[in-house]
Amino acid sequence: MSTPEPELAKFYWLPPMLRPKTAMTRNEERTFLLVGVAMLFAGYDQNVYGFALPQIQASLHIPENQIGPTVSLFRFATFVAMLLALSADLVGRRRLLLLTVFGQAAFTLATAFSQTYAQFVWLQVLTRVFGYAEEMLCIVVVVEELSASLRGWSAGALSAMNYTGAGLASLCFAFVTILPGGWRALYVIGAGGLFFLAFLRRRLPETKRFQARQSEVQRLHARIGGALEMVRRLLAEHPGRIALILLIAGAWGFAVGPATVLQNKYLQQTLHFLPWQTTLLAVPGGLFALWLNILMGRASDRIGRRLSIFLMMALCGAGYAFFYSGFQGWMIPPLWIVSFFAFFSADALMAALAIEIVPTAYRATVGGLRYMVEIFMGGVALWLEGFWYDKFHAHGPAISVSLLAIAIALAGIFFLPEPAGRVLEDISPA
Repeated sequence: MSTPEPELAKFYWLPPMLRPKTAMTRNEERTFLLVGVAMLFAGYDQNVYGFALPQIQASLHIPENQIGPTVSLFRFATFVAMLLALSADLVGRRRLLLLTVFGQAAFTLATAFSQTYAQFVWLQVLTRVFGYAEEMLCIVVVVEELSASLRGWSAGALSAMNYTGAGLASLCFAFVTILPGGWRALYVIGAGGLFFLAFLRRRLPETKRFQARQSEVQRLHARIGGALEMVRRLLAEHPGRIALILLIAGAWGFAVGPATVLQNKYLQQTLHFLPWQTTLLAVPGGLFALWLNILMGRASDRIGRRLSIFLMMALCGAGYAFFYSGFQGWMIPPLWIVSFFAFFSADALMAALAIEIVPTAYRATVGGLRYMVEIFMGGVALWLEGFWYDKFHAHGPAISVSLLAIAIALAGIFFLPEPAGRVLEDISPA
């Protein structure tokens, strides 16, 4: 008796021009959505702080030269998040994704009720422990579950979902002056969505590639005690490749950390945009950037992941350099759209490439290391932005200094293997 053909995905949630060229099954589509929607809420949660920063700053009495250093404190969460993500190579992707989404929801809700600066910082650190681990694992699941011809599209689609979350945060922020509790209501809204996702994610299956390696991983865990040994083996087997990934991630994170976190504050404080004007820029501009992100991800399956990342990083650096240079008027919307689109696209494609070029047993570990280094170096740059602000007495030039580090990231891209269109086991045998 022949096995019935799997039902194909319909993609009713995407316009035809943005759908993948290769067919996807309904099960693959469901898995993609169950992990991908988390990227939407990650985009929402992380951008709430950026949009509502002037209101949070006034409410909690945060000094101007502590804006960047405050975000750098949030980013220390990456160290704990890395341990969570790393453990997914030992206990499975599904189990960790259930834990991370619930933890992120709980501490997002608690943030809404913080009464002091210290409470706000600690609650956001805990929120990001789970949120950062969630992001690390989402791309691992998508890369492992989808075929080679879909990986670039999926990276672009995840990036688009992340930006959709940022657009949702912008829409909610437009009403910040009339919402009960002001900026606090924005965190309550985000927590509600995360709790709902946690409920839906009960149906998320374990990835097939992890199931195939599960017995071997369990033997490894029993024999040598787990996560730290996993890192040691990874560095011993692929030292040059891992060092280059982390160098690129660190330089990229240092370059774009201040530029992405402080852009909405710059719009409101330096360029004198009102909350509704910020939303008017972010929503239509973001829809255009979303469309471009998915197309760029799909294009990377044809022209190569490395070339796509190089182009997007270079475009991001140039766009933000002009955005923070003091331009006014009609130049601001296109510069903002180009810069934000290029950032999300380059970041998503680099995240995919980093885990495409290592074996199954190490993908969550490498994804976590890359993300930790990127976020941590962004935190270092944000900390330094406070010192540079004291020197320049303006956020524009203080932010622009960090952008120079993009040159280091660009120099390293073409020394990595090209994974586009190749089966994962052919790139790096499991």
